[in-house]
Amino acid sequence: MALRFALLLAAVSFVTFALVSASPIDPVQANVGQTAYLTMSPERRAALAERWGAGAGLLERYGAWLADALRGDFGMSLRYNAPVVTVVAERLAASAVLLAAAWLISGVLGFALGVVAGVCRGSRADALICGWCYLLAATPTFWLGMLALMVFAVYLGWFPVGFAAPIGAGADISLATRLHHAALPALVLSLTGVANVALHTREKACEVMESDYVRFARSRGERPWSIVVRHGLRNLALPALTLECAQVSEIIGGSVLVEQVFSYPGLGQAAVTAGLGGDAPLLVGIALATAAVVFAGNLVANVLYGVIDPRMREGAAHVGA
Repeated sequence: MALRFALLLAAVSFVTFALVSASPIDPVQANVGQTAYLTMSPERRAALAERWGAGAGLLERYGAWLADALRGDFGMSLRYNAPVVTVVAERLAASAVLLAAAWLISGVLGFALGVVAGVCRGSRADALICGWCYLLAATPTFWLGMLALMVFAVYLGWFPVGFAAPIGAGADISLATRLHHAALPALVLSLTGVANVALHTREKACEVMESDYVRFARSRGERPWSIVVRHGLRNLALPALTLECAQVSEIIGGSVLVEQVFSYPGLGQAAVTAGLGGDAPLLVGIALATAAVVFAGNLVANVLYGVIDPRMREGAAHVGA
């Protein structure tokens, strides 16, 4: 497991460096500004390019970064003029509430809608849920975010227009204020994963309701919802959990667009800033952090499998023996 994780991080870091090297963005010009760059002497430009490694080849830059990273030094961010570890830790802490809330809401809401649609197959509720899921799946995240911003923040005034805290506020901000600022972005981000979980759970619920043991329970006079609660939830929870854990990467990817729309200072907004500035060290740091989160999500899913279905624990023990 540890070796697989190390290989994953190595592959992610190299691919990120390769993509930054293939980008036409000049990190010197992007970070010092167009006006300052034009007024610089050629010697000053060359000195900055050497300091930031803009003129070095891919393998040379990656080798130097890897040697420092193995000692715990992930470099300095060109955009934020701070250590990459510090920037990533601060931005990840800001995004943690947003990502966790979106992940939980999408899983719970998608699972509940999928169960209702599957049990009520062919009904009006089933048609409404499926239609809503198809609409969500076809709606771009950034458009959904702008629509929610205009309706709930501008017209109704229920939520702040953006940012993670009021403008000009100090460090002593209450938790309620932070949650109020993160609520609307989290709700928008959660909708990106509801459709997949709901539609997948619906199909599994239809299979469960047509199974032999459900037919036997019906013949004994049990009601449909009683059958679902007593016999079906465990069979439905495992595939829904599998899909929900697999969607961690999609939620992280969607946070880039959502944080841009809401000007939320999280990891996604930092990734956009680093990409526009050719900030390779920061981009690699963000890529490694997100890869670690996705890997941890899959690991948690494997642990929860045994909790939900003890037969998987017994099977794994049998294979290990």
